[in-house]
Amino acid sequence: MPKKSEREKLADLVERQKKVSEEIEAARAQLRGRYARIVADMPVEEIAERDFREGLGLFLKLGGPAAVAALKAALPKS
Repeated sequence: MPKKSEREKLADLVERQKKVSEEIEAARAQLRGRYARIVADMPVEEIAERDFREGLGLFLKLGGPAAVAALKAALPKS
């Protein structure tokens, strides 16, 4: 079997990169769809869209575990 030329190697790598990018996008869409279904089951209409967007944005910036801990600490003690 003849060795591949540099051009053929590059073409193969580019094709693999394209397939991996497509797989990443499909996985991202699937995960976002799953999270969207979670939100669809929540009473989000009780808060303003602007507050929801800002809160979710801050949650994502802070990171899941840290954001949950901060929100729990902000709850009134019962």
